[in-house]
Amino acid sequence: MMKIYVERNDLMKALGHSHSVVEKKTTIPALSHVLLQTEGTKLKITATDLELTIIEVIDADVEMEGSATVLESMFYEIVRKLPDGAKITLQMKENGNQLLLNSGASRFTLSCLPTKEFPSVQITELPYHFKIPAKDLLRLLNRTEFAMSTEETRYYLNGIYIHPYQNQELRAVATDGHRLARVSVPLPEGAEDFPGIIISRKTVNEILKILPDQNSDVDIRLSETQITFTFENVFLSSRLIDGVFPDYEKAIPNGNNKVVRLQVNPFLKAVERVAIISSEHSRGLKIEAQSGKLILSSVSSEIGSAVEEIEAHYGAESIEIGFNSKYLMDIAKQMENDEAEFSFADTNTAVIIQNLADARSLYVLMPMRV
Repeated sequence: MMKIYVERNDLMKALGHSHSVVEKKTTIPALSHVLLQTEGTKLKITATDLELTIIEVIDADVEMEGSATVLESMFYEIVRKLPDGAKITLQMKENGNQLLLNSGASRFTLSCLPTKEFPSVQITELPYHFKIPAKDLLRLLNRTEFAMSTEETRYYLNGIYIHPYQNQELRAVATDGHRLARVSVPLPEGAEDFPGIIISRKTVNEILKILPDQNSDVDIRLSETQITFTFENVFLSSRLIDGVFPDYEKAIPNGNNKVVRLQVNPFLKAVERVAIISSEHSRGLKIEAQSGKLILSSVSSEIGSAVEEIEAHYGAESIEIGFNSKYLMDIAKQMENDEAEFSFADTNTAVIIQNLADARSLYVLMPMRV
């Protein structure tokens, strides 16, 4: 029967990672549980919702080997409320259906499910394999995740599309039909031939939450239906979205010849101020490009109006175009403190936005009637 000793902070970190994976409302009781297993001098913690699985290994003083399946929400709350640095003892009772948790003066007895009821996690060999620096993977996901769709009917847009491009780049693309984000990093060795894949929104959010922002590598293995990420003491496996991502190149206009250059930070601050007046429903904001400046404005029949001018490099004929202010801010936040180039065609054509300090990123924003 399992008996181990663990550090509260180590256990809390691992449970924090698994907490968003575990299903809070499910018809399968085992999916609301985590599986605890001893493994040498380690404790292995597994959580799954059948689409996404996370396995994390932490240090433990193992007195007796064994396993337990415990309700994650209760286990998480107990560990979270124990003091930092606390020592925890976990011990299965002889009846095999209760876990004792002792820490200082605290004593808890937690009901357990039979471990055989926990879903079997199959770790199979996948045909494609490469390693990518953690900072590159973070860049791909961080710079595109805001453009993922939340519209369930177009499920194939509810994630980030990743594929190799011309044997030179690894590209990440996300779009919700209103805006598009395309970001690239140098192509890792071994990533030349894998098919384009769509990583689900839940998986993207989990990776961004737990991936260390440091000079380490992430081991990626994938097939057309599954992807795994291994880094430090974490293993994450996810089912890929089964769908066809649209030809995103068709959403990038070719004839945008009216070009505005501006400093992003003052532009973002001006948009934030002017957008205060915009309607909560439409968030409409108008941009008028004139020689040497942009004029930002918004009008609300209930609230009033706002106008602000900022400096910009622009020499073509005046153009006036409306945007959703939130979408505009989302893109601008990807390139704060840099200089950006906005390429317009007319009031009905999408604008292309590029960071002049980063040739590997490109954003497209559809206009709206204001």
